Amino acid sequence: MTEHPEQIAGYTYGTAEATASPLTMEDLERLKAVVGLTKEDQEALVEAAGILADQADDMVTAYRDGLVELPFMRPYFGHPDGSANPEYGAASKPRFDRFIIDVCTRPLDQDWLNYQHEIGLRHTRAKKNATDHADSLDHIPMRYLVAFTAVVIATARDYLAAKGSSPEEIDRMHAAFTKAVMLHVTVWTRPYVDAADW
Repeated sequence: MTEHPEQIAGYTYGTAEATASPLTMEDLERLKAVVGLTKEDQEALVEAAGILADQADDMVTAYRDGLVELPFMRPYFGHPDGSANPEYGAASKPRFDRFIIDVCTRPLDQDWLNYQHEIGLRHTRAKKNATDHADSLDHIPMRYLVAFTAVVIATARDYLAAKGSSPEEIDRMHAAFTKAVMLHVTVWTRPYVDAADW
């Protein structure tokens, strides 16, 4: 997952299989400005990557364990009746694990824009379930996508603290991670909303 992400099934970062984003680099620069992502934040993200990379699997496991406790969420990653779908979980988890690393390491360029748009599409009726040929509900409402961002952000602090960084270093990395995750999820929402409203 860390050394050879291209071997992850369905991970189409930087390939023609990722749908071209309708957003421009100017759009991205404006979003970076609004979220307040600075050069110093990007340096802090590199440091965070060194701490989070080998914890990504644990992080995603914890996210999913929390979601499975919510019966109304189960049909989105299980079968439509809410029963477990371990094949779908096993197929999609390495990409979710890789997301933690990508948040901290990928340059914010056209490949990044394209793959974030692809991720957004994979949460909607346009592409949900297609990558893994899954039997699951075909659309994750945007409200849950946005709301769950809080869990990803809030829990990251404990993982960033796992290797003895100072409180100041943890604050700096956590602030950068917060901005980066918000940037990702904001771009994921584009397929949900028409251009004029987005």
